[in-house]
Amino acid sequence: MDHFEKVLEQYTPMISAIIRKLHIYRDFEVYRQAGKVGLWQAYNRFNDTKGNFTPFAYRSIYGAILDELKHEARFTSQVTVVENENFEELIDSRWTDELPEWLDRITLTAEERKLLEVLFVEGRSLSEQAVLYSLSLAGMKKRRERLLKKVRRQLPKDKADIFRV
Repeated sequence: MDHFEKVLEQYTPMISAIIRKLHIYRDFEVYRQAGKVGLWQAYNRFNDTKGNFTPFAYRSIYGAILDELKHEARFTSQVTVVENENFEELIDSRWTDELPEWLDRITLTAEERKLLEVLFVEGRSLSEQAVLYSLSLAGMKKRRERLLKKVRRQLPKDKADIFRV
């Protein structure tokens, strides 16, 4: 362990150089720690019969920091932190607890209206509805697709952009 501490002291500038090369401008300590972990892994896996340690350490550190960047990017794309108290103002007015009034002017059967309500107001999944209607998931998707096409064909002109995909 004492030997690794010497290696860490020697290669710490390399970790900092890789962080600069990757243009990392925040959370330096997180990436510095990822670089140290990469160095530790390189230290444990290195076989001196296969070459020099320095290029092996560089690639291991570089890879570990890139892995951390990818992990951070994936997390950031899935989770959004909201710090604004006015978030409620951003809610789309189309999302309510009932079907919109203009949908009453469209000719739909009671079953079609119920399907729209269950899918878009109650937010139930297609797989739940497939079980309820004793259909396959593909069959339920096809039913939803046909229903949405029917609604699109009968849409008032001022509502035409709502169902555009």
